[in-house]
Amino acid sequence: MPPIFIDQLAHIIVRGVLEDTEDALEARAAELFFREQKVTLQEGSVLLADAETVNLHAHAQMGGAYGNIGRLLVEAKTLARSTDLDVLDRGNAAAYWARDEKHDMVVSFSYGRAALAAFCRVLEKWVRHFLGIEIKVTPLRAIEDERWVWHIGLDAEATAILNDLYRGEELDAGRVRRILALFRLDFAERSVVRPDVAGHPVYLACAMNADDVLRVKPQNLLLNLPLAPVS
Repeated sequence: MPPIFIDQLAHIIVRGVLEDTEDALEARAAELFFREQKVTLQEGSVLLADAETVNLHAHAQMGGAYGNIGRLLVEAKTLARSTDLDVLDRGNAAAYWARDEKHDMVVSFSYGRAALAAFCRVLEKWVRHFLGIEIKVTPLRAIEDERWVWHIGLDAEATAILNDLYRGEELDAGRVRRILALFRLDFAERSVVRPDVAGHPVYLACAMNADDVLRVKPQNLLLNLPLAPVS
């Protein structure tokens, strides 16, 4: 299927999943399910901005300031100025609802930040909606597990990285830099899990690609959970 169709379908579904939420950070985190995010690594922090909005700002800045030459630089992905957007957090969360359709608020995806926890809650609700099972998703600093048995990449880049780590391969510095977040997924009921995985956590990851873009594929979580066969 065309990726845009999947994004639009995910948008419709996740909007219904969060119909009654009053948590602006959950609503913003849900945008990752259907909108690409431009990643900035800044002094140890991981900042996510809507990729389309960043591009629009860049076109306006470069084109407005430098005319045709500016537009050519934009098309070549050479940005002469940084794009400043507001960072959404608990303190200014109420402002999101008046700007949600503008997609102009950045979130911190760093370990320990509220937006990362909100993303975990959205993942839990996503699985509950489709599969009717309860899971708990928790952010991790690192995967340290000698009995690692199952993992799921939440995007194409993370899938490749987790596969290599599982096989014990060394990652070069460039690929390590692309890892944005790690998670542990636990099932509330062991009976829903395959016998060979029951009692073990499932590890998740998000990673950016070579263009510093995160493109979450929420269908990965649904298709790759180690669920027990239904009799």
